[in-house]
Amino acid sequence: MCGATCWTPTMNAILKMNPDTAAPFVTIMRTRIDNLTMDDVLDRVEQLVLEHAPGHVITANVDHVMVKRKYPEIAGIYSKAALVVPDGVPLLWAARFFGTPLQERINGTDLMENICERAAKRNFSVFLLGAPAGVAERAAGNLQKRFAGLAVSGTYSPYCGFENDVLENEKICAMLREKKPDILFVSLGIPKGIRWIDRNLHACGTPLAMEVGASFLFLSGVMKRAPRWMQKKGLEWLWRLILEPRRLWKRYLLNDLPFFYYLLRQKYSGRKPKKP
Repeated sequence: MCGATCWTPTMNAILKMNPDTAAPFVTIMRTRIDNLTMDDVLDRVEQLVLEHAPGHVITANVDHVMVKRKYPEIAGIYSKAALVVPDGVPLLWAARFFGTPLQERINGTDLMENICERAAKRNFSVFLLGAPAGVAERAAGNLQKRFAGLAVSGTYSPYCGFENDVLENEKICAMLREKKPDILFVSLGIPKGIRWIDRNLHACGTPLAMEVGASFLFLSGVMKRAPRWMQKKGLEWLWRLILEPRRLWKRYLLNDLPFFYYLLRQKYSGRKPKKP
């Protein structure tokens, strides 16, 4: 898909799925966010798998948007993505602030679970790439217990820094071509994960890929997700900060804070979310 201002068959599909939606997407800090419900996203994911034309799904949050401002390559990846859905609650607040509310939050872990449930029903296979050794395998096992019939074609946890090793990347792509999963879940972090998907998805021959952040840790039981009330209030970042203060304090308290300044600048400079 091309950028947010380019009309494509994907936009037609989105409008068809959401006939009552005022806009098929909103733009927040030059980031296209597709305006879909969870069911719409699952239908589109299924369509992408069946089309078998490599599709990249991005679950956007505040950290993603701020990282995207710093790296032109990441902005380009976003513009090409088959779907960009709102993972972070602040993106829903921002869309409402601009007067074009998004229909629903599409949390990355919830989306992964729902995709696995749909995959089990449609006989799609999945592959889990990333996270520390053993985590992806445990997550896959738990998903198979929850969703009877889910086909896991494999898991793999590459070593830290593997993305700079040509031979290791060729090995992973060859593994995926051999295993032939329909859906690839990647847990490498941002921006590494979406960058790796963009650079390697065609070589892997996988119809669909999605960076899922810490989802493998949650689904494996290694890390506990925030209580539901914190998720609804948009406080998952605080939960993560409590669990991993040394690793995340700079991201949440320094890097992401300017997000609100840029929202105000967009609001009052006339750069409002685009409508079709």
